[in-house]
Amino acid sequence: MNFRLPSLVRLLPVAAATLAATSAMAAPRGFTVEDLVNMERVGSPAVSPDASRVVYTVRSTDMSKNRGHTELWMVDLRAGKPAPQRLTEHASSSTEPEWSASGDAVYFLSTRSGSSQVWRLPLGGGKPGEPVKVTDLPLDVESFRVSPLGDRVAMSLSVFRDCADLACTRQRAEAKEKDKATGKLYDRLFVRHWDTWNDGRNNVLFSAPLDAAGKVSGQPVSLSGTLDGDVPSKPFGDREEFRFSPDGKSIVFAARIAGKTEAWSTNFDLYTVPAAGGAPRNLTLENPAWDTKGVYSPDGRTLAYLAMARPGFEADRYQIMLLDIATGQKRKLAADWDRSPGSLQWRADGKALIVDAEDVGQHRLFSIDAIDGKVTALTDKGAIGAFDVRGDTVAYTQANLASGAQLYAMKLGGQSAQLTKLNAERLADVRWGDYEQFSFKGANGDTVYGHVMKPWNAEPGKKYPVAFLVHGGPQGSFGNGWSYRWNPQVYAGAGYATVFIDFHGSTGYGQKFTDSISGDWGGKPLEDLKKGLDAAVKKFPWLDRERSCALGASYGGYMMNWIAGNWNDGFRCLVNHDGVFDSRGMAYSTEEQWFTDWENGGAYFAVPNNHERFNPVHHVNKWKTPMLVIQGDLDFRIPTAQALSTFTALQRKGIDSQLLVFPDENHWVLKPANSVQWHHTVMNWLDRYLMQK
Repeated sequence: MNFRLPSLVRLLPVAAATLAATSAMAAPRGFTVEDLVNMERVGSPAVSPDASRVVYTVRSTDMSKNRGHTELWMVDLRAGKPAPQRLTEHASSSTEPEWSASGDAVYFLSTRSGSSQVWRLPLGGGKPGEPVKVTDLPLDVESFRVSPLGDRVAMSLSVFRDCADLACTRQRAEAKEKDKATGKLYDRLFVRHWDTWNDGRNNVLFSAPLDAAGKVSGQPVSLSGTLDGDVPSKPFGDREEFRFSPDGKSIVFAARIAGKTEAWSTNFDLYTVPAAGGAPRNLTLENPAWDTKGVYSPDGRTLAYLAMARPGFEADRYQIMLLDIATGQKRKLAADWDRSPGSLQWRADGKALIVDAEDVGQHRLFSIDAIDGKVTALTDKGAIGAFDVRGDTVAYTQANLASGAQLYAMKLGGQSAQLTKLNAERLADVRWGDYEQFSFKGANGDTVYGHVMKPWNAEPGKKYPVAFLVHGGPQGSFGNGWSYRWNPQVYAGAGYATVFIDFHGSTGYGQKFTDSISGDWGGKPLEDLKKGLDAAVKKFPWLDRERSCALGASYGGYMMNWIAGNWNDGFRCLVNHDGVFDSRGMAYSTEEQWFTDWENGGAYFAVPNNHERFNPVHHVNKWKTPMLVIQGDLDFRIPTAQALSTFTALQRKGIDSQLLVFPDENHWVLKPANSVQWHHTVMNWLDRYLMQK
């Protein structure tokens, strides 16, 4: 399901310096949701071939249009004090930057011509020129990569696979829009996924040659169209799922064959195909679980990739695999390292891999020796986002609980340097809530970790009401990171203390710990939450246990329903966003069937008792705690009927309750205006029950 928010830490030096600098300028204040939604966000770092420059994206918020807007920026690492330089400025966003092989231009995606196409921005002479359109196709380019030789572009397009050309897909789609009959006929799952109904199109990988000017000079050739699957995968796959070989002659990509089993299968395989066209060849046929993110070594002799071992389990540990291209032999790398990498790239000399992984409440970068598997941490506290490696230089984004992501760079083995200071001026008068990680003995006597955060204006000797945040996933983590949906600083800014526990099932503490929630949703996690809150209250006397509310989304929303019937004397109020109310209804209506199958040991019709064991619906007669219920009507992961059932039960029992529905949101609340409404509704609910003795 993966509803994720991605050490004892006092106020960060950067935050402390900010406080000192702002004391003479403006009275300090707490962080607000308006601050949150208007923050600039850094992403997609791309290091130039000579490792001298970094291009990246900055997303801003246009409240008048109720959407985000993204532009390209660059920083020159050779400068003594690198100053960010804006590269693009257009009404349409510019995304997915990628350097040309020579380093004299940057390719990117933009809809500035009316549809999503690949563009090329010349950078000769140190100043950006005018962008030139690289592709001019009748369909949107969803994602792309340019060959290391600069002679070809690979791109993903959404097409009807039985169409002979791209124009056919466009014509058929336009005809469907004009048809007055709106019925959709299906003969297999997925009929809908995440927030979109299936319209019969697949993401298919194509390639096309580029001329000397960097423009497409021929018709695109289908590379994955013979396979019944999506490249990249839906709904969140991206260009990390396909890459060129160093010589540009081959492409490796990940795909899951759909057939009749796609909705309950996690069997992705890696395929290789000639870049100019040919038949895809399966490289991982022997593994019935998830294989993905293949990356060729700099010499092209080895393919590194990520592989799970257990079919049907989306939160299994990713193991790093190395495939010898010449012999086909495979071996595990760092087999005893009990962490699950998210992405991987080769060091320029081919002697090590750079990977990111969650680690005890942090999300860090690591270097892994390609021969002996020795693991070396490259970063410490905080949460790594995207990263890129060229030469001996790594550029990456990093956030923490008191800072949105900023761009950093380091020489491998050296010190990191912060390259951006986004939002510093806008938030100069904000005083961040002080936070701290703690641990306690949870279920089975295991060590469990959590965090606490003080209100921004906390005073010694005072107690503060508690917002008790429960993360989703359930294989996720509330650690030392930054979120634009569930952010403890917003609660700190409103005068609340927060407590959040990485209960059994959380990620970053070893696979055994992650596995422990499956089949036990209402068991060890609830015990951890109880013990964690008790431990926090004992350790931090400024927490007012008598004035506390619990909040959660997805699995966290399920836990609100479970708490209502199994810890009904614990809180003054609850906030349940997109939470499971009835396990049977969830099993038969959620789109990704593998999730409920794995978490309950099989399909509902095969093992109904497993699904019913921790079903909140059986405990409604014990409900008495006021609850705010929130639902996105485009949420196909936990469909709207679950929220309506929850609210109906509350109303029928006469329990104080409210229902907030967003017709245009999915499992997340993404539109800026909706985020503001969400937060104010939640804060009003907390104020109603907690801002009184």
